[in-house]
Amino acid sequence: MEQIIELHSEIINNNILKLINRTINQYDGSYRIIKINFEDPDQDKVYIKLAVEAESDKFEKIRRILTKTGDEIVQADDITILKPSLKDATAPRDFYSTSNHPTEVFIDGEWLQVKNIRMDALLVLRDGEIYATQLRDIKKGDLIVCTPAGVRVKHREQDEDPGEFAFMTNEVSSERHVELEVRELAKRMKMIIGRGGKVYVVAGPVVIHTGGMLHFQDIIRKGYVSGLLSGNALAVHDIEFDLLGTSLGIDLNTGKAVPGGHSHHLRAINAVNISGSIAAAVADGTISSGIMYELVKNDVPFVLAGSIRDDGPLPDTIMDLIAAQEAYTEMIRDADLVIMLSTMLHSIGIGNMLPSYVETVCVDINPAVVNKLVDRGSAQAKGIVTDVGLFLSLLNQNL
Repeated sequence: MEQIIELHSEIINNNILKLINRTINQYDGSYRIIKINFEDPDQDKVYIKLAVEAESDKFEKIRRILTKTGDEIVQADDITILKPSLKDATAPRDFYSTSNHPTEVFIDGEWLQVKNIRMDALLVLRDGEIYATQLRDIKKGDLIVCTPAGVRVKHREQDEDPGEFAFMTNEVSSERHVELEVRELAKRMKMIIGRGGKVYVVAGPVVIHTGGMLHFQDIIRKGYVSGLLSGNALAVHDIEFDLLGTSLGIDLNTGKAVPGGHSHHLRAINAVNISGSIAAAVADGTISSGIMYELVKNDVPFVLAGSIRDDGPLPDTIMDLIAAQEAYTEMIRDADLVIMLSTMLHSIGIGNMLPSYVETVCVDINPAVVNKLVDRGSAQAKGIVTDVGLFLSLLNQNL
């Protein structure tokens, strides 16, 4: 069955005609060009309507490659194909798998916006709405969208409304002017928070090890953090520094290990366990400063997701993987901007949960981290390659 792909692209910059021919031939498909119009000759903007015939799984690969060129709409002359799940956590073999771009599905004569869009989800019709749903959450009897028929995806063009982030690109370089990038990011944060938007921070323990926690505390107090997403380690070492003046047993003032320092993180965990929770430890005076202290005192929510390597863990750390993912997803549902600070594991995990229209900035001393984030589908991520402690210092100065 032929399926229709409509593309809006730049014919020269994207070599769109060569790309179409090469991609479809690569996946043993055939095609015919139904319509081609130049929308803006000065900018080489072109509209192309294709009829593509290929096996269902190969058509999906063709679609994904071609949609990287700009705006794309996938339509079918037939009605959207809905099939029921026959068993919990399973779907028909030809289920449609989402990208992280805004998506619509044609149902009963109208286009329905997919709710809670994220990458690697299925589309389920429920109570007259279409929801992006993870495979594990599929229930027997759910009506699932199958094949790309009747599905269209909206991609934001790279030059569309660049706003304050025009100075950044998805390419990663350590040679850009970090101070300029941080200054522009601070402007963006002020604008978002000023209009009641949400800025979430994903942070790793390097924030503590580099001495960036004092600047991060200031940023929290100033009201620029809507929520923190992290793991057990950041909270443990933050509390360790408050109680014992070390991080991983290292005196941050001298950079030297202290006697008995190897046990300091366990002593920090034990102190919180005695209180019952991080909030309780703040309330009873056990914790008197630090990132976690400022979060509690300023009513800023946080989610700590555990891992197999964690000591303790802290009583607030969620060790159930699925529960932790769900808590992360719920927190960032209204995100306008997500800033990722030196934590590849959590950054990629959260990147998988974010729609493509959520502005994402990844800060790491290693440019490969940003590349991995982008390679795994978070193409909207912008990179700032620098030491996270320096970054937080500069950001705090500009806020």
